[in-house]
Amino acid sequence: MNILAQLISSLIKWALFFGILYLIFTNFGTFLIILFVLIAIGYYLVYQFKKKIREASSGSGTHFKFTFNGQDFSQAGANNFNFNDFQEQFRRGNFQAAPQFGEVSKAKEFFGFTSDPTKEEIKKRYKELARKYHPDINDHGDELMQQLNHYKDVLLKAFP
Repeated sequence: MNILAQLISSLIKWALFFGILYLIFTNFGTFLIILFVLIAIGYYLVYQFKKKIREASSGSGTHFKFTFNGQDFSQAGANNFNFNDFQEQFRRGNFQAAPQFGEVSKAKEFFGFTSDPTKEEIKKRYKELARKYHPDINDHGDELMQQLNHYKDVLLKAFP
C-alpha cells in the first residue's frame, strides 16, 4: 500500500506540474499571438501612412510646394525690403532686442550726454572714456570698461 500511495502521489505531482506548464504555455502562446497581430497591424498602418506621404510628395495629386526667391523682396510691393541688407544684418548678429528706455537714459548719463547723440559723438566720447576707464590705467579693474562697452552698444542701437 505504501508503494501505491507513493505512486499516486507522484502521479498527482506530475499531473499538477504538466497542468501548470500547459496553462502557462497556452496563455503565453495566446499572448504571443495577440502581440504578433498588434505588431503586424501597427506595421501596416505605418506603411500606409508612409505610402501616402510619398505619393503626396512625388507629384501625384495636389499639394503645396514653397519656393523662395530673394528677388521677390526687392519689388515695390514689399516695402522696398533689401534681402542683401537682411543677410548682412543677420551675419553680424544685429537682431538683438532694442534697449529699454531706462537703459538708454543710464547710458546717456554714463557718457555725459544731455541730448540725443549722433553716432560720431558716441564713438568720440567712447574713445575718451576708454582711455579713462581702461583696466590697465585705473585701479577699478575691468568693471567700468565692461559698463562702457555695454552702454556704447546700447547707444549705438538707440541712435543709429
